[in-house]
Amino acid sequence: MASRAGFLPSSPAGPGGANPGAAGPPGGVRMAGMTPSAGGYRGLPSPAGQYPRPGMPPSRSMPMGGIGPMGSPMPGPSYGSGMPGRPGMPHSSIDPARKRLLQQQAGGLMGPRRGIKRRKMADKVLPQRIRDLVPESQAYMDLLAFERKLDQTIARKRMEIQEAIKKPITQKRKLRIYISNTCTPGKPEGEEAEKVASWELRVEGKLLDDPGKQKRKFSSFFKSLVIELDKELYGPDNHLVEWHRMPTTQETDGFQVKRPGDVSVKCTLLLMLDHQPPQYKLDPRLARLLGVHTQTRASIMQALWLYIKSNKLQDCHEKEYINCNRYFRQIFACPRMRFSEIPMKLAGLLQHPDPIVINHIISVDPNDQKKTACFDIDVEVDDPLKSQMTSFLSSTTNQQEIAALEMKIHETIESINQLKTQRDFMLSFSNNPQDFIQDWLKSQSRDLKLMTDTAGNPEEERRSEFYQAPWVQEAVGRYVFSKVQQRRQELEQVLGIRLT
Repeated sequence: MASRAGFLPSSPAGPGGANPGAAGPPGGVRMAGMTPSAGGYRGLPSPAGQYPRPGMPPSRSMPMGGIGPMGSPMPGPSYGSGMPGRPGMPHSSIDPARKRLLQQQAGGLMGPRRGIKRRKMADKVLPQRIRDLVPESQAYMDLLAFERKLDQTIARKRMEIQEAIKKPITQKRKLRIYISNTCTPGKPEGEEAEKVASWELRVEGKLLDDPGKQKRKFSSFFKSLVIELDKELYGPDNHLVEWHRMPTTQETDGFQVKRPGDVSVKCTLLLMLDHQPPQYKLDPRLARLLGVHTQTRASIMQALWLYIKSNKLQDCHEKEYINCNRYFRQIFACPRMRFSEIPMKLAGLLQHPDPIVINHIISVDPNDQKKTACFDIDVEVDDPLKSQMTSFLSSTTNQQEIAALEMKIHETIESINQLKTQRDFMLSFSNNPQDFIQDWLKSQSRDLKLMTDTAGNPEEERRSEFYQAPWVQEAVGRYVFSKVQQRRQELEQVLGIRLT
């Protein structure tokens, strides 16, 4: 008998332990929407959507709009979620399996995937069953292990290169400086040539054994160049020729100085190298103590710390303080100082490095004016290895090629796994076709039950004896009563009144 709405007493289980009440078509009768296919039942609407079992709330018995083949909407009216819930009744909930299915279908309708699946190293490993089937595949696994070691080595070296590039990488080279001069004698009046004798001094240079394709300009090695001429000949205001690097300076291959004169002149060339990073000359007392004469600020700080550490000048209790020994007291003029005070105190002890001094005689004698003086000095230039390391890190050609090969390997492994699955399928069928078909049908039935969220036992529900049980009359009454209540609620909603 039908019970009152909202009162859902539990009913005895039907045959086979299934919850009775899921009415379906009698055996041998094909319903609309039932499409026979090999491998199970495809497109079978959920019996629970048409014939609810006793003890199930209406939300379970009437799914949203009905689910047809593979999630397509079934024709007919929609009951359940489209209707307002009754007061005091719990909200309907979607089964997790159906929720996942709906999410997958919605994701497929929204369009292609936003991103490509990220491949992993494990995706390239052949399963053990394939290795047992094909012993020759062990060679591939050996190559895979070697590739893993090679990738680790390359990654470690790449990190080492990145750390090395952060530091200046230089090497010492020989810069040969050529100093030469020419003279032009004066001419008597009336001739078109110059009337006053003059000389011209040239200062040029080049790197010895420079392997670089792009030659470096001579002026790029120096910060400043000063040529000091004889003060007695050219006076206190015209005896200095200076060149200083500016932000807008154009690099040149040499320097030329032209002055009037017909006598030999003594000159002094002062060349200030352009160190990168800048170098400083230490105070003589601190230079003798640390064994450093001219170095970068970082190298001087490192040498100072090594001296403090080797002589145990750091305070044992207050680590931020240094207890000065007699040498430090003479240099820094304090018995004790903080580590943070060292840069400030050290700044007063740093000086510009000494320039390179070259003495030269500008000869106006026609017999030796073609002679050229050569001087070799040590300069620091960028190591060519640095540019190679930079190009190695920034190169993407090899990475693109490796990525393409990686993708090809992954596709090949996936193809091998699919072929192995097909082989197992066919081999199982060939060994025992009858048992294979039965097991396959059972598996397809379980999959269908999971996809359509079917409750109960579909195999028993297919037989007419299932619907001859005593609970059928009560289930039909409950179903009819629930439909009447649903129609009543819809009518109340449309008319805006409450029927009593």
